[in-house]
Amino acid sequence: MNLAATLTDLGFDPDAPVDLAELNLYFALGVDDAELDLPVYLSKLDDLAEELAPRLESAISLEARTLELGQYLFEELGFAGNSSDYYDARNSFLHEVLDRRLGIPISLSVLAIAVGERCGLTVQGIGLPGHFIAKVIEGDEEVLFDPFHGGAILTPEGCSELVSTVVGQPFLATALNLRATPPGIIASRMLNNLKAVYLQSAQYAKAAQVIEWLVPLNPGDTSQRRDLGVTLVHANEPGRAIDPLTDYLKSAPNAADADVVKDFLQEARRQVAKWN
Repeated sequence: MNLAATLTDLGFDPDAPVDLAELNLYFALGVDDAELDLPVYLSKLDDLAEELAPRLESAISLEARTLELGQYLFEELGFAGNSSDYYDARNSFLHEVLDRRLGIPISLSVLAIAVGERCGLTVQGIGLPGHFIAKVIEGDEEVLFDPFHGGAILTPEGCSELVSTVVGQPFLATALNLRATPPGIIASRMLNNLKAVYLQSAQYAKAAQVIEWLVPLNPGDTSQRRDLGVTLVHANEPGRAIDPLTDYLKSAPNAADADVVKDFLQEARRQVAKWN
């Protein structure tokens, strides 16, 4: 996979086909573990699918196949949501999920998608407010399930209750908001999770790398270029900060935060001038 080209393609067409598991592993390679052996972890996914596939053949309904997928991953293998340390960055990386068997809703959903797809199922992610689930589809039939909560089967009413509990506000699940989330949007959601974790923990170099990936994924979102520039200043890379800060001010000269961004740009130029 050419990561830069893939992100550009997804930015242009969020529905462009991509192996989300492989994409996640490339993110990990770039920001978390430079020694990561991608083929090893892709093989692990293949091995899981190979073990599960014969059991799906004997399942007589789509719900039975969905239950079989959930039982295998979340009961027998013990993959689970990490409620006690939710904001640990390792929860977002698939190789860590495979090693530790802990994750967050989106990474566990990507795991289920990867294993299910390798078994011949059509599994899609659904980005709900404050939560992420998945569904298995076949023709006009679909079965919703929640990888973070042990693969539990969900009804639309259950989704409404789940989201209302998570966000603390009423939510009505409809056919529209239960549609599959495009791969490009899922990729952005994975990266925005990491961006928040790294900024909160002041890991600015890692945050900047993540935002650099978000820029081509969200070509119409000028705030990502602003955030990239500001984060690069915090990461002591003022030279690299100048262009994204300048681009942001050109694209949004009357933005409410324009004066603040100008201050960051001035600081970046001042630091660069010290080197000359």
